[in-house]
Amino acid sequence: MHLYWITGLPGAGKTSVGRALYSLIRQQKANVVFLDGDMVREIQGAPTDAYSPEQRLHLALGYGRLCQALTKQSIDVVFATVSFFEEVWQWNRENIPAYHETYLKVDRETLFERDQKGLYSAATNGETSNVVGVDLILPEPSAPHLVLPNNGERSPEDVAADIFDFFGAGK
Repeated sequence: MHLYWITGLPGAGKTSVGRALYSLIRQQKANVVFLDGDMVREIQGAPTDAYSPEQRLHLALGYGRLCQALTKQSIDVVFATVSFFEEVWQWNRENIPAYHETYLKVDRETLFERDQKGLYSAATNGETSNVVGVDLILPEPSAPHLVLPNNGERSPEDVAADIFDFFGAGK
């Protein structure tokens, strides 16, 4: 089964695009789940302040193992996550045969305008730290299968359709 790993900075639209992709796949297959980093953090009972690079890496590797367990049970997984670690991408490639990585690339200005969770404004005001894209700079994915701009010119459904078509997701 397939893992559709959608990554990008906070506010890149990963969850919206992931839900739209899930809906497209669900029209053709019953055995698909949608997960995102916030959802799994909550399920795991991870501390809400667990945002250091080490904590992020530990959680992201766990996301990969969870996805592997689900795909081994013939379940397609759409997973939306920041998880900007080469170790995670490499582990996923080596351990999940049908791993499909999409990077949603968004301009910094757009991210700061969206700021749905108030992360960027809080970080720039010094109210919080360990915010990816502000004081925590992580490398962009080194070799994603697909890179899509997501600055708001297109709907999440249109972006998801590109992912669906690129990977042949309904098959």
